[in-house]
Amino acid sequence: MITIHGMQDSGNCYKPRLMMALLGRPFRHNEVSTRDGSTRTPDFLARNPVGQCPLLELEDGRVLAESNAILVFLGEGSPFLPADPFARAQTLRWMFFEQNQHELNIAGRRSLTVYPERAAAATPERMALTLESGNRALGVMETHLTGAPFFGGMAPTVADIALYPYTASAPEGGFDLAAFPAVQSWLARIESLPGFRPRDWLPAA
Repeated sequence: MITIHGMQDSGNCYKPRLMMALLGRPFRHNEVSTRDGSTRTPDFLARNPVGQCPLLELEDGRVLAESNAILVFLGEGSPFLPADPFARAQTLRWMFFEQNQHELNIAGRRSLTVYPERAAAATPERMALTLESGNRALGVMETHLTGAPFFGGMAPTVADIALYPYTASAPEGGFDLAAFPAVQSWLARIESLPGFRPRDWLPAA
């Protein structure tokens, strides 16, 4: 059985759990955390030298890091990953956007807000910059979602799964989603998908 090594509170670690739930596939969860040093042990670093989670471990022992790479792997052969080359590239485009513009600012600001050990880094300048840049990213999403129900067009893809976790938790970082009604409607559509599970969900042991 597949094992996902991840941190329950992390949006990046939530992505593959949510993907597996939507696919109806069983998996094991192994709790590790960048906060307690468990991703910096020699054993973990041997499998992922970056020292970050999530980390996907296959039955044959192979491992795969990076949340969006994991989503693409898990989505292969399913409706969540388009077979058409252009549609697939468009999906990847939104996943790159998620990492380069969305997560950097929205998840970054949440991290500075909710984790006490990061309080010293939450300077007024940084908080203002991440708020401005995060709202800009949400604005890009809002514009797209006024013309399409999902980031894969008419059906959800791995891009939607990539963008969902840190958008849903954006208010924890001080973002007001009321200013983005199309984004709010999209969040509700994701949450109504068969098999959807919230961030705090873990598979039965």
